[in-house]
Amino acid sequence: MRPEEREELARLLPSPGEPVLPSDRHDLMKDHLMLELTTDVLKLAPDGQELAPDVATADERPKRAARRRFALIAVPVATAVVVAAVVLGFGGSGTPSTDQEAVDLLNRIATVAAAREPVAARDDQYVYVRTQGSVRITDKDVRHFREKRWTAVDGKREGLARITFLNGVKKGPRDPLQGMTRGTRDMRLGVDPNVITLREVEALPTDPDALLRKIYADAGGGDRPGQALERIGGMLDQATLLPEAGAALYRAAARIPGVSVVENAEDHAGRSGIGLSFEERGERHVWVFDEESLTYLGSDRSALLATGVVDRIGETPGS
Repeated sequence: MRPEEREELARLLPSPGEPVLPSDRHDLMKDHLMLELTTDVLKLAPDGQELAPDVATADERPKRAARRRFALIAVPVATAVVVAAVVLGFGGSGTPSTDQEAVDLLNRIATVAAAREPVAARDDQYVYVRTQGSVRITDKDVRHFREKRWTAVDGKREGLARITFLNGVKKGPRDPLQGMTRGTRDMRLGVDPNVITLREVEALPTDPDALLRKIYADAGGGDRPGQALERIGGMLDQATLLPEAGAALYRAAARIPGVSVVENAEDHAGRSGIGLSFEERGERHVWVFDEESLTYLGSDRSALLATGVVDRIGETPGS
């Protein structure tokens, strides 16, 4: 990161006496660091638990692009922390080609997803999602983190993100990146109409053609494959709890050109599987699935480790 970039980042971060980051500065800071996403992999078990994702039986930009998965508001016990969000899409001009192998795989994944048991959720409960990712500061400074996130099922109450950075040493009392040093910090997730909720995913059309029309419309209209895939990618975590919605999303994705199959793909936690690759602005992004069960593992940039529904913030499925 160049010195001028560090100065800009320092300007965007809150001062020690500013516990709440204004929304405009927050979005600028997230945009700045999202450009530094890394595909480096940290092969560590989260909190001593297994890496395979589990679905308990108990995230995003404003609407002008894809809707955010959550909104962050700093709390007094935490400094500013940026959580990398996966962005899937396309760049450049022209229409991408259709890969029949990818279409067939997406339809197989949809069939398997539809056969899973749905997870019941009340409006007064919370969706729990656990992920692993990283933020690239420089080529030699990559901050790895694990996140536990609780969001209201109906989106009408605040949630919480508990983010644990696994590395990163504080470099003095005024280090602009002190919010991304080793340790755990809590961030409130504010109520935001731009955040995709479980109820909204549940209400999606199950007909893939109707769903694809809605996705394109919500992405600003037109026929832009990249924006459509960006919106689909932002809903896949919660869709693991909703078989019908998940199946519809995969069938809608199968109708979007430019997707290809990746053999021996790995998610961000280093789990191997079969991948589906997209391109956005000349960069390659991969959704990863278990090769045997076709369970969604996350992506090469963010591993999905667990999802579930709980009664209160701080709880984990089965606790």
